[in-house]
Amino acid sequence: MDLLPHYFPALTPQQLRLFRQLETEFRATNEAINLVSRTDMDNFVERHVLHSLGIAKVVQFLKGSAVLDVGTGGGLPGLPLAIMFPEVHFHLVDSIGKKIRAVQFMAAALGLSNVTAEQTRAEQLRTKYDYVVSRAVARLATFHPWIAHRFKPQGVPGSGLYYLKGGDLTEEIAESGLKVKVTDLSDFFGEEFFETKKVVFVAAK
Repeated sequence: MDLLPHYFPALTPQQLRLFRQLETEFRATNEAINLVSRTDMDNFVERHVLHSLGIAKVVQFLKGSAVLDVGTGGGLPGLPLAIMFPEVHFHLVDSIGKKIRAVQFMAAALGLSNVTAEQTRAEQLRTKYDYVVSRAVARLATFHPWIAHRFKPQGVPGSGLYYLKGGDLTEEIAESGLKVKVTDLSDFFGEEFFETKKVVFVAAK
């Protein structure tokens, strides 16, 4: 957990307590329904919490804004971001019921009143958001149409998709035909895990 104050020195004692509690709750939940692999659980803070917070190195969500987390799985990146931005509302969605129930349980245990978790697909939503976040759910060409019309028409500055991806994305970006901005997380985090990790930004239209 020392990684978090190292990379985010402005975190409050309350936020650090919540991150510790998130690890505890996630570990217990993972024993029951296997949200992430055991190897990843041994490196939970680095590979899941810090990775999720990579988005916070690229964008500062505005107070009062709304963020959609698509394919949240075990609540990633949504739950860590909700702790980081307590005055922003997060809507976490996934098509798998047992995962959403786990996320609902963890959000309640942590007292995260700024989180709503729902079993649904992004394509079925009608609500509009300022930002969309996700972690490697599908290729950009497949994923972007699901969320392209989920943005508020009068968006905030920086409104768009912030997509956590890894590896060489040259072909995938070309295939999508989208105008993107790619940020290497290795610019912010020194751990080997982040050498190929990126945040792909696609502005809302």
